[in-house]
Amino acid sequence: MPQPPISEAAPAKINLTLHVTGRRADGYHLLDSLVAFADVGDGLLATRAGISSLTLEGPFGARVPADRDNLVMKAAALVPGALGLAFTLEKRLPPASGIGGGSADAAAAIRAAIRLDADDAGGMPARLAALDADAVLDLGADLPVCLLSRPARMRGIGERLDYLPFPEAPILLVNPGVEAPTGAVFAALAAPDNPPMPGALPVWADVGDLARWLAGQRNDLEAPARAIVPEIGAVLAALSAQPDALIARMSGSGATCFALFPDLAAARRAGVAISTAHPGWWVAAGRLYPADAIEAARINQLMRSTT
Repeated sequence: MPQPPISEAAPAKINLTLHVTGRRADGYHLLDSLVAFADVGDGLLATRAGISSLTLEGPFGARVPADRDNLVMKAAALVPGALGLAFTLEKRLPPASGIGGGSADAAAAIRAAIRLDADDAGGMPARLAALDADAVLDLGADLPVCLLSRPARMRGIGERLDYLPFPEAPILLVNPGVEAPTGAVFAALAAPDNPPMPGALPVWADVGDLARWLAGQRNDLEAPARAIVPEIGAVLAALSAQPDALIARMSGSGATCFALFPDLAAARRAGVAISTAHPGWWVAAGRLYPADAIEAARINQLMRSTT
């Protein structure tokens, strides 16, 4: 009997902080970043087939490669025995936008390939841990944290992960429709050696507590990104002007920015206001997951299918 298709969520990765703390001799930058995942993202469908393939759908499907240069295909190849897999990627996140869309898609492909393996010995965490860590990191600094999609402190070049407790946080994501080239943003950074976050992170009671703490932290890439993509400043101004916004900041290397809100209704109201004023911008309201985004997405999908 043919195995049914596997559905995997690819949640957006949000850098709530991004401190650039150094640069290695090989040119890679060292980071100290608080990362969380949203219930906004791409979707991936995978099934066994005679030949490996990738079909792109969704509002941003035409803006990413559909061949083996796509991270979905490269990532699936890291799973032993992952041959003859047909993927359909619903691309809902704008590409090259600082919210880890490509890495999230790659992580989803790896999880889907493992789930399609009839010999799923040891379960998902064990199979992920058995992957070639260097090969995973070579595909992108965000890929390790996207594999489990849990709130984490990410350090080194992306390989040092400390998972942590996290409050559910309503969020609004806004992108001006302009790509911020990651390499150029890092190259424009004034200094690569900046202070890290505190040695011990607090346990945040709620989103307000989190926002107050974030106000004392940074995204060191925001200034160079704004110099390259001035539209980022307009997005941050629009987010900050919303009456219930707790904090507004850029994610990753841009150009997507976010604001946290006390509740989802406030985030949605702000999204409507910004979409009305700027109809060409990409706007999405949602929540940051307090724990495992992948498991939460599967539970939500199951609940929808039974109602």
